[in-house]
Amino acid sequence: MPQKTTAKKPAVEDPRHTQAVQNYEAGVRALQEQKFEKAKGHLQKVLSGPHRAMADRAAVHLHTCDLHLERPALQFRTPDEHFDYATSLMNSGDYVAAREHMEKLLKQNPKADYVLYGLAALSCVTGRVEDALKNLGDAIRVNPALRFQARNDSDFQNLAEDPRFTELLYPDPAADAPASQEEIGY
Repeated sequence: MPQKTTAKKPAVEDPRHTQAVQNYEAGVRALQEQKFEKAKGHLQKVLSGPHRAMADRAAVHLHTCDLHLERPALQFRTPDEHFDYATSLMNSGDYVAAREHMEKLLKQNPKADYVLYGLAALSCVTGRVEDALKNLGDAIRVNPALRFQARNDSDFQNLAEDPRFTELLYPDPAADAPASQEEIGY
């Protein structure tokens, strides 16, 4: 016996649910972009929505927004203090924030050997070998004594076998010496 196929009625979606989902998604997106005020506006609308589970998740995100908005903006009295903060971020594994702070410091102090050295170390730790070599070379040009520090710095262990790294740390002294009179032809 052939079966009858009946067309199913499409489920009518609750417009309140659709709006809550849109607000939730917009709130999470704003939170990821660190636009906390904007995120709060969207997420607060979700709290009064029809779905308890989504409202609970929105409440957690709202709490995160509140924490970020209550925290005062970071202010540093000196570039050294700012560098110490960036170094602490690097040591705790927050490489993205550490790089942001180091790059900001470098824009403010383009010839600061310690910032160039810090960026070199950060680049090496994060696998950005070319950047590490460039920044370390720049740091050593500003302060040649940094080559001795880099020789024993565990942050540069990824470069230990790279001949370019070795050339930076152990330059050929004959290349820098003035030519003797015999070599010149006197």
